[in-house]
Order: sequence, then C-alpha cells, then structure tokens
Amino acid sequence: MTQPNREEANKAAFERLCTSDPVVKDVVPAIDVLPGMTRETILTSGPPMAWSDYTGGQRDAILGGALFEGLAANREEAEHKLATEEIQVDGCHDYGAVGSLAGIYTASMPVFVVENTTYSNIGYCNIYEGTNPRRLNYGVYDEGVHERLLFIQNAVAPVIGEAIRASGGIALKPIMRRALHMGDELHSRNTAASMLFAHELFPHFLELAASKRQAVKSALQAMTEDHYFFLRLSMAAAKSMADAAHGIEGSSMVSAMAFNCRNFAIRVSGLGKQWFTGPHATVQAKLFEGHSEDEITWMGGESIIAETVGLGGFAQAAAFPLQQYQGGSPEAMVDRNRELYDITVGENSDFHIPFLSYRGTPTGIDIFRVIETGILPAMNIGIAGRDGGQIGAGVVRAPLACFEAAKETYDAKYG
Repeated sequence: MTQPNREEANKAAFERLCTSDPVVKDVVPAIDVLPGMTRETILTSGPPMAWSDYTGGQRDAILGGALFEGLAANREEAEHKLATEEIQVDGCHDYGAVGSLAGIYTASMPVFVVENTTYSNIGYCNIYEGTNPRRLNYGVYDEGVHERLLFIQNAVAPVIGEAIRASGGIALKPIMRRALHMGDELHSRNTAASMLFAHELFPHFLELAASKRQAVKSALQAMTEDHYFFLRLSMAAAKSMADAAHGIEGSSMVSAMAFNCRNFAIRVSGLGKQWFTGPHATVQAKLFEGHSEDEITWMGGESIIAETVGLGGFAQAAAFPLQQYQGGSPEAMVDRNRELYDITVGENSDFHIPFLSYRGTPTGIDIFRVIETGILPAMNIGIAGRDGGQIGAGVVRAPLACFEAAKETYDAKYG
C-alpha cells in the first residue's frame, strides 16, 4: 500500500480551508436541522464523556439546559434522568455544531445555519445570549437566564431568520475579511463584524418593520447592544470551513480544538473522529474587577474553532484594542502572532493582518510542526469563574500532550 504524502495532504486540507465559502442561510430550532438531534438530547462542548464525568460549571449548564427544555421538573429529576440516560448528553462537533464555553444546545434553541457553498457541508451555532455575564454557557441557570433564552427564542431569532431568508443568504467571508481590516480578530473581538452583519440585514428589517416593528426593534437591540453577536456566526462559519478540511488521508493538520471541564483536545484531518486529549491549557488572563486567579475554572469551549481556521489568536495582531479587554501589549500580540507562522501549513488567502503588511494569517496547525518547534497554539478566550459567569478574558496555550498523542497515532497509521 502506498503511503500518502503528508506535505501534499496538508496542502490539500489547507486549500479546502481557504477556498471555503460560508453563507448563512437561516435561523431555525436545533431539532429541525441538527443531524441526529432529539427532544431528549443535550449537546455540550468538548469530547463527549459519561454524565458522571461532568463537573462544575459544565455540569450545571447541562442541568440548566434540561430544565430550560422542560425535560425535568427540578434539578434532582434532571440529575436522575441524566444518570439513567433518559436524557442523553453528547458533543456538539458530531452534530455539525460548535459550542461557546459550556456550549449547551437543546432541541428548541435556535441555531444559525451556515452552508459552505464550495463543499456543500453545513456548520451550526446557537445565538448569543446577551450582555449579562451570568449566562447558561457560563454555567448559570436562573430565572434571568431562563427569560433571556426565551427572549432570544421567541422574539429575536424568528425576525433575524426571516430577514436572512429574505436576503437569500448572506456571505460571511467578505464580512470577516473586512472586519479583520477594522480591528477584529473574529473571536474575542467582533465589533466591526457585528455592525457589518447588521448592515446587511437593514434593508430586510425595514421591510419587516411595517408589520413587525417591535420584533425588529428587539432584534436590532440584541444585535447591537454590545459587540459579540457575530461571534456565533464566526464560529459556525469556521466550523463549516474546518469540516471541509477534515478527512484528508495523510493530513496532519488540526481540524478541531475543544475544551471540556476535564481536558483540552484536538482532532486531526487524517485521523478520523478520534479526539486526542491533554491537560487544560495554560492561561494569561485579565480579570474583571473583584475577581482573582483562584476563581478561574474550565467548563468547556469550542469557540477556538476560530483559531483552527486562522482567526482569533492567529489574527490577534489585527486587533490591538484587545489589550484593554484581555491584557498584554501590542508588542506581545505581534510576537505571538508571528511565531504561529512556524507551526502552520500556510498563509490564508482571504484573511489578512494590516499591521503585518497584509500578510495572510497563519492557517492550518500541523501537529508535527508544533512538536518540532515547541510553539503551542495561542487562543483568545473568555474566562469562566467557579461560581458561574464570566470573570475575565485572556490568552491560553494548548498543551503539548495532545499533539504528541496525535503524532503517535499518526505514525502508527501511516508509518
């Protein structure tokens, strides 16, 4: 049997990343579009585990999802049904979806439907919960969270979905490309992208306003009250791009990265659906006032799909305003960004960094280059607290162990 050429396989996977064309087509309940989704399914971030292995904020978020969906009358009943598998817990990635922090999806929750029109695959992501730091994806479920989720589900999502359908679909890569030139990196900063996306919907909102004025007003407020609305579109777009680059025989390029409450993990294009795990990432964080480092906890996260396709931490030199949010300095951001070229397959043909003379972002993490150089992928993330909610933001580095585990499997498979 002829062994595949790793370099050529990585070029093929990289090419699929760069030629992908994500277009948002709709907003609909998860049960209607996620393959395999059922009324009794709850999706969460990271490699799936047995219910007994979930802990802390991620466990609380799953319980909150069960209560929100009406699968149990109280927390005790939800615990019992999860333990007996009357309620099933599974990982977002295997359903074509990605989850922010704990990443909870239940059947009724609305999701963006983003089609990669080049390769005909689809990525999904649910809708941003709003500005309050106490959110379900940060391990909190209370009356306020319940009301906000219902508001998104009943007031915001339907009118945005109607406007998107009226548009015939909105191409996301032009928005993402332009936003990088306006100070975003499409993970921890989405200020420009959120406004550009709203701009695309304005004509359709105006038409809807004649009969649905209050609904349009609510949708616009949800989209513009802060700067993170587009993150979920960025995630769905990145998922559709990364999935198109997965499954290339012989490729050692990373096609997914994710946290759960227990570990950090990666998938590799040429190694199927197996997750390769390691310890939690190392973190440099700027915490909100009143919080301390001993509060930092892990409860999942798949928004680092952005870094997987050359955005987020791999484009941080495009987003100097992040210093105020997550700490650091412009010099440190540039230095981190430049070193990531040493662990990637190529420079993105669509995503460019103005400060680096419009150099393409480093794209396509190669497990072999990570091990050879010792340079670990850098990711921009929100920081969760042990009592739930967001307590800060920062930069994390992936652990080397998961790359070493992937290389061992790659060598065993391909020689």
